[in-house]
Amino acid sequence: MAKKIEFNRKKPGADRIHYVSEEDVLTVLNRLPQHLWEGLREIHFNDQSKGGRTLGYSGHQRRKSYEISICALPPRYSISELLLRKKSPSIFGAKRGKQWPKIAIRRFILYDVLLHEIGHNQIIDPKAKSVRRKYAQERKSDDFAAFWRKKLWSSHFDHPDPVHNPPSKEELESLHKEEENNPPN
Repeated sequence: MAKKIEFNRKKPGADRIHYVSEEDVLTVLNRLPQHLWEGLREIHFNDQSKGGRTLGYSGHQRRKSYEISICALPPRYSISELLLRKKSPSIFGAKRGKQWPKIAIRRFILYDVLLHEIGHNQIIDPKAKSVRRKYAQERKSDDFAAFWRKKLWSSHFDHPDPVHNPPSKEELESLHKEEENNPPN
């Protein structure tokens, strides 16, 4: 990595926690081509999730630099309701309507939320006079995140933390077995 990114971490209130670390974020960034995140100046780990409705956000501070914030969440959290219909929780190692395992939440934050926020900072129309038209909005940011998640997960990444690869066959089988052992009422 040629560029230094600053990290700011604020201790969350109540029982909320930060699911990912600076090392996790740097691992994802270093897997991407640097030109995709070259304007990234700072990453904040804060407690601005608005009751769990906001997982991350980005903002332009100067013309060519931006910041990303990743929000702390409760220790027991299900992201299923935040997923668009086209995304399945199993992509991240979770079951719809069930409590998400910590590793699934971490995968989602790194390989959906973080990539989505980087996507917001991709220039779509360099000649646009307004920021809204110049940079990617929600749909393009979602497409960016899906494209890069698929590309990064298309081959095994040799890393000791399994969060940087898609859910293993064993992880998905254990979710299935858990559902068989605990059928819905």
